[in-house]
Amino acid sequence: MKKLILVIFTVLMASIYSHAQSGGDSIVFEKTVHDYGTIVQSGNGETEFVFVNKGTKPLVLNGVSASCGCTSPSWTRTPVLPGKTGSVKVKYNTEILGSFTKTVTVSSNASNSNVILTIRGNVVQKATAQK
Repeated sequence: MKKLILVIFTVLMASIYSHAQSGGDSIVFEKTVHDYGTIVQSGNGETEFVFVNKGTKPLVLNGVSASCGCTSPSWTRTPVLPGKTGSVKVKYNTEILGSFTKTVTVSSNASNSNVILTIRGNVVQKATAQK
């Protein structure tokens, strides 16, 4: 069931992404999913999603919100001119053990005003020190 939901979500995101590229003022991300793979507890949970303003007007990110408190986003706060790039940086709390899939919603003044970014991975416990 989880795989079916993931497939449907992926197809939906690909459809939105391709539609956004084909018309109007749009924000286009280099990637919308980041897979950390396996991370050791307390490891680096940071990643960056870079986007391009494919429109004709300055692009403004109105807000960026994470699906939970374990994910902290930061983003380009100044208007991004046409053809220029900006970014959304995401930090996951790698003190939390186990598999995770989290989303970050990016709202802007582009025609595709809401874009969902996804991070996923698995945090494993640090190996205990050898005596």
